Amino acid sequence: MGPHITMNRHRQAKIVATLGPASSSLERIRALFEAGADVFRFNFSHGAHAEHQARYEAVRAVEAETGRPIAVLADLQGPKLRVASFSNGRVELPTGGTFRLDMDLTPGDVNRVGMPHPEVFAALAPGVELLLDDGKLRLVVETCASDHAITRIAAGGALSDRKGVSVVGAVLPLSALTDKDRVDLAFALDMGADWVALSFVQRPQDMEEIRALVGHRVSIMAKLEKPSAIDCLDDIIRLSDGLMVARGDLGVEMRPEQVPVIQRRILRACREAGKPVIVATQMLESMITAPTPTRAEASDVATAIYDGADAVMLSAESAAGQFPVEAVAMMDRIIREVEQDPHSRTLMDAAHPEATGTLSDAICCGLRRATGLLNIAAAVTYTSSGHTSLRAARERPAAPILSMSANHGIARRMVLVWGVHSVLIDEVASIDDVVARASEIARQQGLAVAGDTLAITAGMPFGVSGTTNLLRLAVV
Repeated sequence: MGPHITMNRHRQAKIVATLGPASSSLERIRALFEAGADVFRFNFSHGAHAEHQARYEAVRAVEAETGRPIAVLADLQGPKLRVASFSNGRVELPTGGTFRLDMDLTPGDVNRVGMPHPEVFAALAPGVELLLDDGKLRLVVETCASDHAITRIAAGGALSDRKGVSVVGAVLPLSALTDKDRVDLAFALDMGADWVALSFVQRPQDMEEIRALVGHRVSIMAKLEKPSAIDCLDDIIRLSDGLMVARGDLGVEMRPEQVPVIQRRILRACREAGKPVIVATQMLESMITAPTPTRAEASDVATAIYDGADAVMLSAESAAGQFPVEAVAMMDRIIREVEQDPHSRTLMDAAHPEATGTLSDAICCGLRRATGLLNIAAAVTYTSSGHTSLRAARERPAAPILSMSANHGIARRMVLVWGVHSVLIDEVASIDDVVARASEIARQQGLAVAGDTLAITAGMPFGVSGTTNLLRLAVV
């Protein structure tokens, strides 16, 4: 696949758009890409495998039309804890009353309901909070055993069949990979996903478990939705290829005022580690039913960009909303507006992480300095593993990063990364080949014109991962 048309986004942060009923056709997926979507998310909490396969083939058809790598993110559902059903479908729980949860699946009433999750009862203790229906109801455990718990209703309300349960203040002895996830994961790998997101990560062992299954066939993203994951954030980042700040579920188990602080902490830690991070959930929520967002939502997207997010994500807005293309276009405009603000560059430079004493760090620091001192049209990376492009993106150079790879999977994975304009090229044999291809592609993609200067990094010998050891300035 070669670069057929110019698709320079004129922005550095990326847009992830979730596909669903409102965005399944080839025409709609093409429109989302043209509006600015860089990565398409496949949400395995919904939809049959045949539906995902059809959407995947549409994405790859758009990729073939445009000649631009497009990343596919397969998002696994993870363990969903739910209450069982009620005899009348719903009950009204009074604040201050008591309510029993147990293993009995007999339809429940205002006094009790089944919760068929023995692993939850095993982790409970007096004082642990249970949040039901996305936090709308709050129960506090008073007494518990291996098969039941008596709770006080701290915040009551209506509770209906199969509503979700979140446990606050306890790490559950649950794998983040359910039997359904394992089936979905095998399908996603066969389908050709580039990234796989693991939901409800609680501890580093969850990342080790999925890595043992997939190795490095895909990049693995940890979704941070549980407070327990924040307690071991550095280890989870180390074991992941990228992270997602899933603020909806995180906001259920944490106080709302804590979430912005945690979001910023995660962004800083990922920047330090050179791992891409997505900020997700409720970003342009009102655009599910309205053609424009609220001013608060626009500010939320802007804040994520100012804080250095690699990507921002649309969920129901693009999957099931009435204005999916408009939502992507709005997000694109917000990002470009922020990135044109000189204060944005000032903040980015102020957050620059310390370099380590490695050859690749020295080369990429030089790359960043070159783009700041000289009128560099593009910072070019030639990479076989993605390491060079990731390391260059960590530096946040002033010029766009033209990432060239002969590995189709790596070219697609790098699409998610801040500032990276990813292209697939044929294998090269020498640095002169890299310079020639970089000059040609930079012109084709609207990144440079004849006479412009490129700053080029690569590793010698070619094709060996992790050998970034060369920085060359070349005139187009």
